[in-house]
Amino acid sequence: MRRLGFLFRPQWLALFVVVIAFAYLCFTVLAPWQLGKNTRTSRENNQIASSLNTEPAPLISVLPHQDSSAPDAQWRRLTATGHYRPEAQVLVRLRTDDGDPSYEVLTPFAVDGGPTVLVNRGYVKQGDDPGVPPFAAPPPGTVTITGRLRDAEPIMSGKEPFKQDGIQQVYSISPTQISQLTNVPLTAEYLQLVDGQPGGLGVIALPHLDAGPFLSYGIQWIAFGIVAPIGLGYFVMAEIRQRRLEKAQSGSATDTSGGPDPEEPATPLTAEEKTEQKLADRYGRRR
Repeated sequence: MRRLGFLFRPQWLALFVVVIAFAYLCFTVLAPWQLGKNTRTSRENNQIASSLNTEPAPLISVLPHQDSSAPDAQWRRLTATGHYRPEAQVLVRLRTDDGDPSYEVLTPFAVDGGPTVLVNRGYVKQGDDPGVPPFAAPPPGTVTITGRLRDAEPIMSGKEPFKQDGIQQVYSISPTQISQLTNVPLTAEYLQLVDGQPGGLGVIALPHLDAGPFLSYGIQWIAFGIVAPIGLGYFVMAEIRQRRLEKAQSGSATDTSGGPDPEEPATPLTAEEKTEQKLADRYGRRR
């Protein structure tokens, strides 16, 4: 145990704590964070790809009641017949289109024989005037629309809804929050209009079907969590070997006992000894 006593020094203990904490974060926070992103992105890509090859379905077949929810049907194209309710219209702030600041216009839509669903009619770009830009009102009367079902967005923390120019404005597309602001019951999901629909404004493009780097990032964090303890073990073994070497070098002494130094040159032979040596080599030594 004395050989491992150096591991209890403050600098080594601090290194142990850092490596263990880093490995723990890799396995419990960083890797799951990236792998979770990959799962959500892959799920969304599959839903978008499926919606492109699937004919639109009636909205009431997916959301038959006001309290209905369809989290597994995101991006699916749905059709609905009913009328807009412009008196409960809401604008979403802090949106962009091709890098330009814009708003998105949300209007409740009462489905005939079904629920009232929030409809994202599209975007309007912010002009030079800091106020709300002008945009077309939804058509009156009964219309039929087609849109993609979307999950609600999380409410943005620290951003409270407010009214400007008499129009309610929010920072997230949350039907629950908008229902509370407008006193209009809404389904948990909302509808995002596709191109060429009654009441449609600037069409919101579909996201690119790209899985992104999240899977590779997640695998990298797992690898880092494995390599860190291995690297620590390597440094510990290297330190032990170095200490053994230093101890062996400090404890070694030059052996000076018994016999001549093998590296010391031999005493030169006399002429008589040389002759005797030659005769011994030829005829053998005399007994």
